[in-house]
Amino acid sequence: MNHVGTKESGRHPRETSDAAAALLEAARVLRDELAGLTFPPPVATVYDPLEYAWDGYRQYVERYAGTPRRVVFLGMNPGPWGMAQTGVPFGEVAAVRDLLGLSPAIGHPPAEHPKKPVRGMACPRAEVSGRRLWGLFAERYGSLPRFLAEHFVVNYSPLLFLAEGGANVTPENLRGEAIERLTRACDRHLCRVIEILRPEWLIGIGRFAENAANRALAGAPLKIGSILHPSPASPAANRGWAAAATAALEEMGVWPLQ
Repeated sequence: MNHVGTKESGRHPRETSDAAAALLEAARVLRDELAGLTFPPPVATVYDPLEYAWDGYRQYVERYAGTPRRVVFLGMNPGPWGMAQTGVPFGEVAAVRDLLGLSPAIGHPPAEHPKKPVRGMACPRAEVSGRRLWGLFAERYGSLPRFLAEHFVVNYSPLLFLAEGGANVTPENLRGEAIERLTRACDRHLCRVIEILRPEWLIGIGRFAENAANRALAGAPLKIGSILHPSPASPAANRGWAAAATAALEEMGVWPLQ
């Protein structure tokens, strides 16, 4: 069995807007609630980037979540070469450095799987999902700062689960008391994010995220939809993900027709 390690203190945030400060406090609460959770097999190793990569998440929120947002995009959980490396949701190193303009200091999880090492901003591996997601947003809006002026991207769960051999284990494939506690904590965090950012739309990046939003936000005054997940493990995503996601967002009315 494996557990989430205790939190690191991290850096104290600079002076921030009320929205950014509230989002960071919500993330700290979530981090504290998940500390020490034990997960049964097939989980062998758990990473929580809100612990060792807090500086990345802090920089992202402080720079890009200062005011309410019209649209919140919701991912499932970190990828091993994305948020697990940078602290930014879907945060492939190149996108975080070159498109978002961030340069966080990244530490290491208490237990590190040898096949999924954390090298932070020096990670040479590409996160295909992050490259596709942030690449589409930058292309559509001309730059990520312009996109993030009215959108925000956050993950439902901050935890990355790895099997003994190093393979990803997705939250949808976990059962037991620990995943129930994880779900309750992540539901509360999502509700708080929506309360702070007051979006018109929440768009799940994949069905898992959409279903989580529908459960956690039942009765909330916002519209919920989804787009195809950009994972390279999805044959549909490999047949033109950007065009499919754009078409879905335009059909829902989230983005205007071009």
